[in-house]
Amino acid sequence: MGSTGSAAREAARPATTGRRGAVVAALMLSMALAALDATIVSTAVPQIVGDLGGFSVFSWLFSGYLLAVTVTLPVYGKLSETFGRKPVLIAGSVVFLLGSLLCAVAWNMGALIAFRVVQGLGGGALQGTVQTLAADLYPLKERPKIQSKLSTVWAVSAVAGPGIGGVLAAYADWRWIFLVNLPIGALALWLIVRHLHEPERETTPHARVDWAGALAVFACGGVLLTALVQGGVAWPWLSAPSLALFGAGLALVAVVVLVERRAAEPIIPGWVWRRRTIAAVNLALGALGLLMVAPSVFLPTYAQSVLGLAPVAAGFVLSVWTLSWPVSAALSQHVYRRIGFRNTAMLGIGTAALVLFAFPFLPYPGQAWQPTLLMLLLGAALGLFQLPLIVGVQSTVGWAERGTTTASVLFCRQTGQTIGAAVFGAVANGVLAARLGGAGDLDSVTRVLDAGTAPEATRRAIADAVHAVYLGAAGAAALAFLVLLFLAPRKFPVLGD
Repeated sequence: MGSTGSAAREAARPATTGRRGAVVAALMLSMALAALDATIVSTAVPQIVGDLGGFSVFSWLFSGYLLAVTVTLPVYGKLSETFGRKPVLIAGSVVFLLGSLLCAVAWNMGALIAFRVVQGLGGGALQGTVQTLAADLYPLKERPKIQSKLSTVWAVSAVAGPGIGGVLAAYADWRWIFLVNLPIGALALWLIVRHLHEPERETTPHARVDWAGALAVFACGGVLLTALVQGGVAWPWLSAPSLALFGAGLALVAVVVLVERRAAEPIIPGWVWRRRTIAAVNLALGALGLLMVAPSVFLPTYAQSVLGLAPVAAGFVLSVWTLSWPVSAALSQHVYRRIGFRNTAMLGIGTAALVLFAFPFLPYPGQAWQPTLLMLLLGAALGLFQLPLIVGVQSTVGWAERGTTTASVLFCRQTGQTIGAAVFGAVANGVLAARLGGAGDLDSVTRVLDAGTAPEATRRAIADAVHAVYLGAAGAAALAFLVLLFLAPRKFPVLGD
């Protein structure tokens, strides 16, 4: 009874004090660093390659960062519960800003990739700890307020990032896309240090950190994600490097299980998967990461190659879902307060499945407003799906478990995106090969289309490939629906604020 009462008191009391408005501003600035990084670099790739060379490996500018963020999320989640959110967020911000400064002075592509990994090591702390602090700052009834603000940060960054990156690369220098992080990050750091104060809490005299587990998780995640990111790109799926990486990854999975079972305070505790609510949300948001690859990666190619749109117009077709997503997320509280977290999320993902399934039935070649309308509806559906799950699962745990829970959710979503990029890339290339007699992949065919020399059959082949990807994304949405239906409890076991 004593431990239960202590846990209840810890869950009930506020996790932070100080000027909440200033802390929220700091969280939004910190999240902006991570959100902008996902889009601002892509538009400067031609200038970076022209200056540093290394065209054959430039994709690692994104893959290296993604790997570092993904594999460090569970580690930072556990560290935030051991040492508190504030020191973890400060340390992560410093590492991210150090990586940004090093990227700005990189002398070749290899150095830039290495420094992007350093950025990612800090980015994992930014993403996970900001989301955890958002739940710490607000009680359940007010939690959609901060989550909608963070969603707006991602939406604005998705629209503004490519434009900012293009302007800096064209009129200044590509190195400025990393240097602009410094004043933003410095302001966020000052606000955190000055205004975020965590109250005293019950801790053991000598907190033990599972460094062996952290290293094992990092190694396992890095090897498996590298196999998924590079498979079918740098080498064939059934080649020796691919098989070796997957074999090593599976062996490291066994090592992680052994290390974590023996650890007193494991990085990935078993209760994350033994509790129905958390396990269901993890799997559902993993499916979300999977299906998000279809529009974010393949829709711009479809818009340019099939609809004949210019790059800016094609980007607009994609970006409209960032307009409806945060609005829907902000309004979702009025739905889940009536029908519950699970049913609201099922309504959202069910609608998303129908929207994704409708995409292959668009007329060929069609008009630009047709996929734009579908993307607007998709964003609204996913806002109704994601936010209730995040708010709901964070509300089922106390302070001492919230960091690990939030990190596990984000880790599954990031992993889903990585798996989706590999799987759907293979699907698209397979359809193209079948339609074009075994010749070409999506990248090479798109380059031919850009040159204006491809026949109509090639455009139809690209349309068929993207349609197949969208059908796969609809299947992922249906899978998430079934996970919530059969695994998630009808009513989340929410703790009192």
